[in-house]
Amino acid sequence: MILLDRVTVTYAGSPRPALRDVDLTIPEGELCLVVGRTGIGKSTLLGTLNGLVPHFTGGTLSGRVEVAGRDTRDHPPRDLADAVGFVGQDPAAGFVTDVVEEELAYGMEQLGLDPDVMRKRVEETLDLVGLVDLRDRPLADLSAGEQQRVAIGAALTPHPSILVLDEPTSALDPGAAEDVLAVLTRLVHDLGITVVLAEHRLERVVQYADRVIAVERDGTVTAGRPEDVMADSDVAPPIVELGRLRNWEPLPLSVRDARRRAHELRDQLRETEPPRDGRHPGDPVLSARGVIVTYGSAIAVAGVDVTLHAGEVTALMGRNGSGKSSLLWALQGTGPRAAGTVEVGGVDPAAAPAEQQRELVGLVPHSPVDLLYLETVEEECAAADADNAVADGTCRGHLERLVGGVRPDAHPRDLSEGERLALALAIQLTASPQVVLLDEPTRGLDYPGKEQLTATLRSLAADGHAVMLATHDVEFVAAVADRVVVLAEGEVVSDGPTGDVVLSSPVFAPQVAKIVRPLPWLTVPEVAAALEPPLAVGR
Repeated sequence: MILLDRVTVTYAGSPRPALRDVDLTIPEGELCLVVGRTGIGKSTLLGTLNGLVPHFTGGTLSGRVEVAGRDTRDHPPRDLADAVGFVGQDPAAGFVTDVVEEELAYGMEQLGLDPDVMRKRVEETLDLVGLVDLRDRPLADLSAGEQQRVAIGAALTPHPSILVLDEPTSALDPGAAEDVLAVLTRLVHDLGITVVLAEHRLERVVQYADRVIAVERDGTVTAGRPEDVMADSDVAPPIVELGRLRNWEPLPLSVRDARRRAHELRDQLRETEPPRDGRHPGDPVLSARGVIVTYGSAIAVAGVDVTLHAGEVTALMGRNGSGKSSLLWALQGTGPRAAGTVEVGGVDPAAAPAEQQRELVGLVPHSPVDLLYLETVEEECAAADADNAVADGTCRGHLERLVGGVRPDAHPRDLSEGERLALALAIQLTASPQVVLLDEPTRGLDYPGKEQLTATLRSLAADGHAVMLATHDVEFVAAVADRVVVLAEGEVVSDGPTGDVVLSSPVFAPQVAKIVRPLPWLTVPEVAAALEPPLAVGR
């Protein structure tokens, strides 16, 4: 079905190949999970499967890639569209129409299919991916989860035998992610479609994989059974880290399997208490009262009161479309606010000049590329230093701590999703704002990258900043947040210490909490610290 024979991909100006001497065979009807560090070459590997690499990305590809019996050297993406469906990291960026039903039909129109065939396939796909009630909806009005399902549906209507997805759950809440993964597993099990996907949030996906393909630091690839590859992988979900900590063999990949192995662990943990660091919030830094955000007749934020304190990291959670992003922009000052007040140090950010606004509130948006407008990473960092009158290299230092090794001469739009996010965050941190707001900051970041981000945000809090991050990443919240605020339909439905909120929720509970339930542990480092003798986490 898919064959890579001695494939090497090298981009102009790159110090090393993105992929090196890759030999890989993927049979029909498997779900294959591609893993690896941020920016290591996962997207390049996916791009070889439909000819995007090198026909559109540039660079040099040596070796042979054969997909559904066709050599990609002789068949560019348009010649493979009937065999390979592709969904990129940002599904909305690939939409070419305005309405759900039209988007599902567009690919078939380009292939010249008969209208009767198109109508039949649209109806089948609407049922398959759960979009029947949304068929006439504008794409712009859909939540991220709904847009993801539309993108998958649009890739499926030409009836490809292979579906390739890049970070399909990165922007989704836990419930929406489960819906998308349910669709993918159904495609594999019921229709025999081969699914190849890259994902950083392995805790969501690894238990469904038939095969794991690990892209290594030198561009080589290792493939095998999930439990075998994950045993030595330098990116691993908490369930694997816990299995390594306890020397469980084979490694469990699902919460159900881990709970069956964890009886002794739970007995040990009952004898102690989770090691909390006893952090206490400082004085209020941002105070918002009665904030209302509307878009036409739709109410996105419905009279929210929130106070952010110095030294505290607050996680803003809720399903896609619950109002998280709208609230962040209203707090930052440039987003719409129909009613309510926001004050930082007695100043409304919306009324402050731009230079003062940056010092009051910094916001990294859901689409970080919106902040990037110069030709190279070096120019972006230099501009941030100059705009904020700080020492040269300040912005670059933030970037290196978040994601090391980003080439200074690289164009920001050529970076991976995680690298672009890290650059945008570094630019905002250069102003050292009193309040730091982040919208889905872990999208595109691997586990080591999230550890670095955790350290950065904790350092900001320790220096007296107030931090709020909107996220669906429950594992990241368990590691970094002191407090969780949950929104639903634009209203606050829960607000309290992280442990209290996530432990009481089957949706927002991290993997460790589910495994040791009903005990109050959230993360693998907490468990490791509680055990005697202490054991190292990870490899």
